[in-house]
Amino acid sequence: MPVAITPPTVTPKDLSVPRTSYLPTQDTEMLNTKRKIICFSDFDGTIFMQDTGHILFDAHGCGSARREILDEQIKTGERSFREVSEEMWGSLNVPFEDGFEVMEKTLEIDPDFQQFHKFCIENQIPFNVISAGLKPILRKVLDTFLGEEESSHIEIVANDANIAEDGSNWTPVWRHDTELGHDKALSITEYRDQAKLASDDGTIPLIVFIGDGVSDLPAAREADVLFARKGLRLEEYCVENKIAYIGFDTFADIEREVRAIMEEDEKKTKGRGVPARFNPRANMWRRVSSKNAVPRLVAATPSKEEKMFLWPNAFSEYKPQIITEAVAT
Repeated sequence: MPVAITPPTVTPKDLSVPRTSYLPTQDTEMLNTKRKIICFSDFDGTIFMQDTGHILFDAHGCGSARREILDEQIKTGERSFREVSEEMWGSLNVPFEDGFEVMEKTLEIDPDFQQFHKFCIENQIPFNVISAGLKPILRKVLDTFLGEEESSHIEIVANDANIAEDGSNWTPVWRHDTELGHDKALSITEYRDQAKLASDDGTIPLIVFIGDGVSDLPAAREADVLFARKGLRLEEYCVENKIAYIGFDTFADIEREVRAIMEEDEKKTKGRGVPARFNPRANMWRRVSSKNAVPRLVAATPSKEEKMFLWPNAFSEYKPQIITEAVAT
């Protein structure tokens, strides 16, 4: 599953968001702030240091050499993320439980993730995994590494899957009919709208997104506060596109900054109206109500990727490329 491609070494300009000066302590007591905060996080390369799909493909599927070729096809735009992913998942021939054994032995969780998740639970911050991966795998991993009770507090927004009992067929069931299969930006917007409607006073929740790689790029513009793991593709993308972000090494950095942001928002807004760190672009989905707006938005967003995420109904038709291969005779 090509979601955490490490770019060539670069020396990025410092576009990271300045740290708030009044940082509270690391005690896990509940902070008495009024703003509703919703946290979304990528899974592979973010919560866990390795990619669950890569582990499976290398051990029981197409192998690392073919996977690297497919990853490169995504980077160059030769083939879509969804098309390549279907080939990778389709290469597997292993029962689910047998495949999980190699993941359990190989995966490493971020050393500070559990502490951060407990902080979210204690402060009533919904924590959601938003991933281009397969939901059955992600749930099994979280249940195993966190325990089923703690894992149950995490909602997983990901693609589903049909997996044959004998492991002979693994077929993703995509959330969205787009070239990515799961449009993370759209999922964040859907969740924000639901949260706003559920709020008694109609206040706008603060959206936090945490990620690292290629499948996180569209969602990078749809959050109020963005955390990017240092040295990986998402940070490089933020630097290239002048998107404000906060770099992190572990989830301890994220907890420290979220605490500071909560204090900052309470001081400036008392939890009323829009958040102190508000991203107007995140409201674009709600403002656009007609396809007539598409040309204006397209003019301001030159890349195909951005066009697709600004108006999914106009740019989400999935047309896989037909590749004809010569057969040796």
